[in-house]
Amino acid sequence: MKRYLLILIIFLAAHFVFAQEKADLNATRFQQEIDNFSAWDAKNATPDSAILFIGSSSIRFWKTHDAFPNQPVINRGFGGAHISDMIYYYDQIAKPFNPDVIVFYCGDNDIEYGKPVEQVYADFLQIMDSLATDFPEAHFVYLPIKPCQSRWSYWPKMQKFNEKVAAYCDQNKLYHYLDTASPMLGEDGKPNSKLYRDDALHLNEDGYKIWDRLLANLLAGIKND
Repeated sequence: MKRYLLILIIFLAAHFVFAQEKADLNATRFQQEIDNFSAWDAKNATPDSAILFIGSSSIRFWKTHDAFPNQPVINRGFGGAHISDMIYYYDQIAKPFNPDVIVFYCGDNDIEYGKPVEQVYADFLQIMDSLATDFPEAHFVYLPIKPCQSRWSYWPKMQKFNEKVAAYCDQNKLYHYLDTASPMLGEDGKPNSKLYRDDALHLNEDGYKIWDRLLANLLAGIKND
């Protein structure tokens, strides 16, 4: 009897966890954008030992080539992406390259969509497993989910996710948690509207200048390590 009761408890617990997960959006909604990346790569040489930027719109809108003109840069951000979408298109946005540094920003769309923190973190671990396998000597830079007024109600969950990734990065000397989130807050502890576009979601030029400076300092340290 006890054995059957234990099995029932395990089953119910597993069912509860499963029920809390939220189904992924159809990743093929980005197919045209990914095809454009592939077409570009087929016609143009991509640099070796590059800085590979991957993630959602905060990567896509970042003028990375202008921000780091003396660095070989590849930008494969696509707006609205979840980490699950990055996993789906991993072979197009990451695997073909040979980066020295991987800069990663994604996760806020996932949480805003309603995915639990544990589900988003599981996706993060999955893509990190692929990156670690394919690029074992590359440095990995995680840019935490940024606070923004349009998604302020989700900030506690986003902070929890950032904290989990920070703890993960602490386990490997090649992994770097770069705090680009705290500088986005004003003295009142809320998002500084002067650093955001009118949509109160995406960074403006002033916001990206802060990211530019912080990442440039980290990259200089990596280069001199």
